[in-house]
Amino acid sequence: MSSIVLRQAVSDDLDALFALEHRCFNEDRISRRSFRRFLEMPRDRLLLASDGDTLLGYCLVLMSAATRLARIYSIAVNPGSRGKGIGEKLVQMAETEAADAGRIVMRLEVREDNPGAIALYKRLGYRQFGSYRDYYEDHGNALRFERRILFYKPHAQFPPIPYYPQTTEFTCGPAALIMAMAALNQQQSLTTLEELKIWREATTIFMLSGHGGCGPHGLALAAWQRGFEASAWISNEGALFKDTVRNDDKKRVLELVHEGFMHDLSQTGIELHHDPLTLTGLEQALLDGRIPLILISTWQLNRSRVPHWVTVCAMDDQFVYLHDPEIDVDEGETVADKQYLPIDRRVFSKISRYGSNQPLQAAVIVGPKRAV
Repeated sequence: MSSIVLRQAVSDDLDALFALEHRCFNEDRISRRSFRRFLEMPRDRLLLASDGDTLLGYCLVLMSAATRLARIYSIAVNPGSRGKGIGEKLVQMAETEAADAGRIVMRLEVREDNPGAIALYKRLGYRQFGSYRDYYEDHGNALRFERRILFYKPHAQFPPIPYYPQTTEFTCGPAALIMAMAALNQQQSLTTLEELKIWREATTIFMLSGHGGCGPHGLALAAWQRGFEASAWISNEGALFKDTVRNDDKKRVLELVHEGFMHDLSQTGIELHHDPLTLTGLEQALLDGRIPLILISTWQLNRSRVPHWVTVCAMDDQFVYLHDPEIDVDEGETVADKQYLPIDRRVFSKISRYGSNQPLQAAVIVGPKRAV
C-alpha cells in the first residue's frame, strides 16, 4: 500500500463514495442524492482517505449553524483496509477541520455492539455522555460520545492562570477566587483548607438547598482581606438569592448577612458598582492585569439552574475563555475539559445572568496585591 492521502471530497468522488457506502453498510446507508447534497454544502466537511485511485474511507462531519458543535455523522473504512489506522486518521482530520471552523466540541454516535469503534473513540479521548435507544434501522441502540477539540492558544497580553478544581459541590466561588489570586501572586495557597476558609467568609448562608453558596460581596471581601485589590459589579441591590428560599426566617437571615457584608465593605477600599459588567469592561480588566470572576447560570451548558462561579482567563474576537472549577468525574470529565473553556461571546452574554425575574449579573474583579 502506498502512502495514504487525506483530502476533502469533490464531485468526481461521488461514484466511489456511493460504492464504498454499499460495501460497508447493509442498513442506514447514505443515499447518492444525500452524498451530492453534502458535497455541495460549504459548511460541512466530507473527508476522504485514498491510496492512489482507490478510496479507502470517508468521514462526514456536520457543522451546526446555530451552535459551536460539530458532529461526525458517518465514518466508513473499506473492509479490506481496516486495521491500518485509517479511521483514526480520518477522525483526527475531522477534528482539525472542525476546530479550524471554530467548533468547540466534536460529537458522534456509535453502535453499542461495536466494541472496536468504541475502543478507538475512547483511545482518542472521547467520553460517553448519553445514549439513544432504537436509533438504527434494525432498532439497535447508539452510544453518544464527545470530545473538546478547540483549545486556547496562549496570547502574551493575558497572563497564565493556574487551574484549581473545587473540592466540594458548594465551593465554586472560593475555587474561582483562588485561581485569580494565584495568577497574581505565586505564593498564593492552592489548598482545600484555603478553599473552605474562603467559603466560611463569603457564604450567603442559605441558597437553594444544601450548603449556602458564595456571593460577590463576600468574595470581594475575601480577596481584600488577603491583600488584593478588588471591585464588585452587581446589577441588583439588596440581599441576593432571596428568591431561592421560601422560608421567611431564612430570608431574614440573608438580609442580616447582606447588612454585615455591606458594613464590612464600607471599611475597605473595595469599589462597589450597581451595574452589570460589560464585555468591554471585562476585556479591559484582563488587559489591565486584573482577573474577573463571573457568576453564571449553567442552564445553557448543562441544564442546571444552580448559580456557578467561574474565572475569566482571556478573550478574543469570538470567545470568552473560562476556567470552570467544577469537574464531573462521574461523567468522565477531566481537568483538560475545564481549562480555558471557550464560550461564544453571544452565549456568554446569556449565561452571565442568573434568574428569570430581574436576572442578576455579578462579577468580582481581583487586582494585584496592595502596597503595604
